[in-house]
Amino acid sequence: MGVPQVAIIGRPNVGKSSVFNWLAGRRIAIVDPVAGVTRDRITHLVQFGERFVELVDTGGMGIEDSDNLTENVEEQIEAAIDSAALILLVVDTREGVTPLDQEVAKRLRYVSVPVLCVANKTDAPSLDPQADEFYQLGRKVIRASARENRGKSEIVEAILDRLPPPEVGERPPEEAVMKVAIVGRRNAGKSTLVNTLAHAERVIVSEVPGTTRDSIDVRFELDGRPLVAIDTPGFRRTKSISSDIDFYGAHRGQRAVRRADVVLLFFDATQRISKVDKQLCEYIAQQYKPCIFVVNKWDLVAASMPTDKWVAYLRDTFRTMWYTPIAFITAQTGKNVKAMLNHAQMLFKQSRARVQTAQLNKLLRAAVEKNSPPASQSHRPKIFYASQVAEQPPTLVLFCNDPQAISQGYQRYLLGVFREKLPFCEVPIKLYLRRRERTDSRDEVDAKLAK
Repeated sequence: MGVPQVAIIGRPNVGKSSVFNWLAGRRIAIVDPVAGVTRDRITHLVQFGERFVELVDTGGMGIEDSDNLTENVEEQIEAAIDSAALILLVVDTREGVTPLDQEVAKRLRYVSVPVLCVANKTDAPSLDPQADEFYQLGRKVIRASARENRGKSEIVEAILDRLPPPEVGERPPEEAVMKVAIVGRRNAGKSTLVNTLAHAERVIVSEVPGTTRDSIDVRFELDGRPLVAIDTPGFRRTKSISSDIDFYGAHRGQRAVRRADVVLLFFDATQRISKVDKQLCEYIAQQYKPCIFVVNKWDLVAASMPTDKWVAYLRDTFRTMWYTPIAFITAQTGKNVKAMLNHAQMLFKQSRARVQTAQLNKLLRAAVEKNSPPASQSHRPKIFYASQVAEQPPTLVLFCNDPQAISQGYQRYLLGVFREKLPFCEVPIKLYLRRRERTDSRDEVDAKLAK
């Protein structure tokens, strides 16, 4: 599993961004008395004891955005809830329980992860009785104040107590059922593939674009191993979404990407790459999902177009995803489908791989010796050591003296080295830079460089 995410949820102006900055230990999110400042999700990696956690700040639930972006804000909140291992429901002690607090609590009633109620702005013990009123929302209440630094240790302790236990050691591949999301623009042949996989008319196949309006899970077997294919609605450009059905179809398609282990991004071999394809690819990359570019209906163009031409076309269009494998299939006949699914299983295995810290630091040391970080403002950044802290996606943390001084170009260089030498060659790698604590004496890379 990846780094567990702790989503900070609540109505507008209860101090969610203040709580986010407070727990992160630095000012990251904008704090402003005007409701609605936060729109997109903001994430930050923090370390609580021995556990790494991603804090996720979100916009206010129930706000009417001044720029008509209410739907976008709600999408971001929903995505944060879907991905969370734990939710902090932030409320305002001074204002007491409001109808909107009750509405937010109602929306969180059926989530499957723990929810803690953080009664923010409980600045002094005299306000504790007011904070206790929030027990009526049905959650454990922690009295806290981001401004007065009150209750932080209780929040951290409660988070650590409720997070899922870290996974240790190797797991046999049979323990997990791979979920494959099949996405693409409308009429690219996604449902046809699902029917081919299921050997039955499990989903409707039609030449009418937009037939599939919801995400559908289809369980099937490949060489005796169970898999789940998630058929999704065809994606459309945002300005082309003309009805509630279209809106919720796109929303469920994105949700399918988020819960998938591997994504098959479909292209129609008879059509040019569109803006929708580019938007989809960007969304998949933002979610750090292993992906295969699937060129479908290849039988219609194989005689007149070499595969090399389509490969060059895809590589030139999606340059940041140069490592993504490409499959040429005919979904209707099943040609090359089994090979594509076998490759998807390889990606699944890569995304769940673990490397030993010693192996990772040996590779990092060699990379730094070959090409040290460029100087920034007359001083040389130092990378002390690295650690893999999670999987799906593989998540690496580099501890250094000045994270801001490690340029994006140098980070791309290191990612290239890791991708080439570690078992992550075709999947996204999440890379974090953290400042080494003063009490941390580990110096596995630079100490040996100095010898």
